[in-house]
Amino acid sequence: MISYDLKNYEVIPLKDIPKDIQYKINSKELFSKKNQTITKTPISYENYLTKYNSIQNEIKNGNTYLINLTTPTKVNGKLDLKNIYDNANSKYKLLYKNQFICFSPESFCTIDENKIYTYPMKGTIDANIKNAKELILKDPKELAEHTMVVDLLRNDLSIVSKKVKVEKFRYCEKIKAGEKELFQISSKISGELENSWQDRVGDIITSLLPAGSITGTPKKKTIQIIAEVEKYERGYFTGVFGVFDGKSLDSAVMIRFIEKQNGKYIYKSGGGITCDSDPQKEYQEMLDKVYIP
Repeated sequence: MISYDLKNYEVIPLKDIPKDIQYKINSKELFSKKNQTITKTPISYENYLTKYNSIQNEIKNGNTYLINLTTPTKVNGKLDLKNIYDNANSKYKLLYKNQFICFSPESFCTIDENKIYTYPMKGTIDANIKNAKELILKDPKELAEHTMVVDLLRNDLSIVSKKVKVEKFRYCEKIKAGEKELFQISSKISGELENSWQDRVGDIITSLLPAGSITGTPKKKTIQIIAEVEKYERGYFTGVFGVFDGKSLDSAVMIRFIEKQNGKYIYKSGGGITCDSDPQKEYQEMLDKVYIP
């Protein structure tokens, strides 16, 4: 497990993982055992708009083309991290020492039989909207945003592997989002590794961090802008966690994230912003991603 800024990490042998750390990797159980409701207290739209406008100024100045803006939202309800972990289901799930939980639908990278794969996820829409799937796939803003992330991740994979290619471009997955269902758009990118890649697995992971889907492009400058605009610590949110068994690797981006702070619960969420973004839609997307699956 590695934090967003790479300053904090945990590397634990699988046989030594303590009982207060629980996880699921690439689970097929994608629907919750029972619905759990939460009350959201997000930042105001006016506050969000100030951050949004700062990003648009950076885009106009050519400093970034795509940036993932996230914010913390206070949440209330009958909340208990262990109970949430036991009842919520998602592709990837992690409960860490009663400090935070994430239930992520997004893979970071997988390595199997000397091939590395990454699955950038960018683009979200309420599945209950009429023709939602067609709308998001044809939306020019969504297409541009997703294409930029795919290009960034393709370049990232080229740092650590050869023969990089986009195997599948913009496919749609439905996920449970509390009382809603969302369509999310992903792509599949692959590269080839040498037979001895296991000897440098740590270098491979850190070379790809932080994940392109939760930063933006160009990555280095965009990370600087994120720090200036967000003005809060992401911590392990948007970092990565996974399992390496000596032969293969599977890992996830740590999104859909609830953190316990001084007895209160903070849900961190966000979305990608480009020059074609609509601030009201981006604010709503940030809210839609605050849920317990």
